[in-house]
Amino acid sequence: MNGNTSNVYIIDAKRTPIGKRNGALKDVHPVDLLGNLTREVLDYNSIDPENVDEFITGCVSQTGNQGGNIARNAWLSAGLPESVPGVSIDRQCGSSLQALEFARNGIMSGDYDIAIASGVESMTRVPMLSTIEKENPITEGLRRRYNLGNEWFSQAYGAELIAKKFKISRQEMDLLSYESHIRATKARELLKKEMIPVKYNGNTILDYDQGVREKPDLEKMNELPPAFPNLRMITAGNASQISDGASVAILASETAVEKYNLKPRAVVKNVTAVGVDPVTMLTGPIPVTEKVLKRTGLTLDDIDVFEVNEAFASVVLAWEKELCVNHDKVNINGGAIALGHPLGATGTRIVSTLLNIMDDKKYRYGLIAICEGGGMANGAIIERLE
Repeated sequence: MNGNTSNVYIIDAKRTPIGKRNGALKDVHPVDLLGNLTREVLDYNSIDPENVDEFITGCVSQTGNQGGNIARNAWLSAGLPESVPGVSIDRQCGSSLQALEFARNGIMSGDYDIAIASGVESMTRVPMLSTIEKENPITEGLRRRYNLGNEWFSQAYGAELIAKKFKISRQEMDLLSYESHIRATKARELLKKEMIPVKYNGNTILDYDQGVREKPDLEKMNELPPAFPNLRMITAGNASQISDGASVAILASETAVEKYNLKPRAVVKNVTAVGVDPVTMLTGPIPVTEKVLKRTGLTLDDIDVFEVNEAFASVVLAWEKELCVNHDKVNINGGAIALGHPLGATGTRIVSTLLNIMDDKKYRYGLIAICEGGGMANGAIIERLE
């Protein structure tokens, strides 16, 4: 192994197109959705899979089709070498960005030379909250500490609390959501550069993001009813879409880059995580942005483009207001409200989108921030290489 290394490189990051719930990907097993994508990304970059030291997969609902360590199952199902281990992790919506952190740390420590960070979620085949429906994880300690009843922490409730705290109106949230679809529509051809189309039974079944509305109607969005009981402002229009998809990022040490003649696209400057109040829950992107900037010695002015996951419109708007970041630099090709949010896949999906934008615009630095269930957030800064 390489010992400590000064740089960890992203060789490539690719994703599947994102399917709507019960849409084009409904018949594709999530094991194959991830496994086939992984094999194709390795082939595309002429990397011998025998040289991979670890395959790390983010997946939130690890039960049913996604149970039994989906990382290992996806790797084996794709016909990849038995000698390469795989591990599945759950840090909610940031699971695959956490996979990127673990992969980077393994390379930095000298334990890995090539590691793959990935993510997958078929929210059609394994519905959200499948892992807690039968056995609610709320304990007496959690009830007492956070004044809870029998219900699990609600992200939608947190999103509405944030809107109230930061004085964000329903109209502002709907406008951001409308713009997400507009931006994604304008970027549709560029977005295809980060995708590998999904095939099923030998036929291409999806080569674009299914959830993007090419002609969104702001007036109709304003008229949508609340999507959750006892809430006023959170609707199906200003929340992320329930989706199916997978994503992969290949990381390598300097030693591996030289030994295998790899062509890196970027350097991972830093990846980190924070915890915040689990009731409000979704404010984490603010402190994780501050933390990752501090760790790299960079400032907001150094960052050319930001990707803040659109779990809910209020999350992005609160982040922008608190940090005074120009909306024109945030989610410029649309976000999860338009593209979709296959939970475990979103972190490395955003890595692929960010690299695509940075290559297109010749940007140097990009920053990612993702809010997560339970009051956490992951953040990362990536530097593009010429």
